[in-house]
Amino acid sequence: MELFNDMVFWHWFVIAIVLITIEIFTGSMFVFFVAVAAAIVGVMAWVAPDMPWTAEFIIWSVLSLASVIGWHYYRKAHPPEDTDQPSLNRRGSQYVGRVFTLDEPIVNGVGKIKVDDSTWKVVSESDMKKGDKVKVSALDGVVLKVEKA
Repeated sequence: MELFNDMVFWHWFVIAIVLITIEIFTGSMFVFFVAVAAAIVGVMAWVAPDMPWTAEFIIWSVLSLASVIGWHYYRKAHPPEDTDQPSLNRRGSQYVGRVFTLDEPIVNGVGKIKVDDSTWKVVSESDMKKGDKVKVSALDGVVLKVEKA
């Protein structure tokens, strides 16, 4: 374990930066707290350079575990607020209940409609001809389920 004997404060800062970089790409909020714990241990190692590496790792482990568990309970007690635009990132769900005109006939249960500047694939249990009015009843991924209006 001679490798760890040579650790100095800036090693902890490098670990923290690497973990923050990983957090940026994963967005899990798990790695963030482990990185913050590493930065705190780096500051402690800077202030107290004679601290043994075993103590540094124990402090890092305890801080990481405590912060992750604390975040879990905080999010459980304070869930994300509801938004005033619940379908903002679910574009297709805002079309449920609306009536559109078929751009292409529904043949074998599949057709297309034009909504604003986009063309959407639609599915239906019955075939319909071009120009028929359809009502969107549900969304299945990127496919709109329709019925005759």
